[in-house]
Amino acid sequence: QIRLVESGGGSVQPGGSLRLSCKGFGGAISFYHLGWFRQTPDNEREAVAHIDTVGTLTTYADSVKGRFTISRDNIGNLLWLQMDNLQPEDTAMYYCAAAPKRDVSDFQALRESDYKFWGQGTQVSVPS
Repeated sequence: QIRLVESGGGSVQPGGSLRLSCKGFGGAISFYHLGWFRQTPDNEREAVAHIDTVGTLTTYADSVKGRFTISRDNIGNLLWLQMDNLQPEDTAMYYCAAAPKRDVSDFQALRESDYKFWGQGTQVSVPS
């Protein structure tokens, strides 16, 4: 069973950048589609970006397209989220998650319920 640990959160001024990292322990991330999600106290959890097992397919929420980039390194068991031009509405707890490839027949139809393993989260704050 894989364990995920996020890092890289913090506080940044509007227009700034942060790079979130997620490290996998206890298993190879190559067996998993990976995703970044975010949640604020007042809102439901929102999918930010997904990436397939080999890093060739990605999808993004409309709210982050053109500003965020998801990538992965299967050799190093790492997932990243590069966040540029951050805005106050990006303030949230960010989580990485893993969806077993064997349980997902179509990457484009990936759902939050497909993600079985979650990190503890890292806070991103962009003051207005």
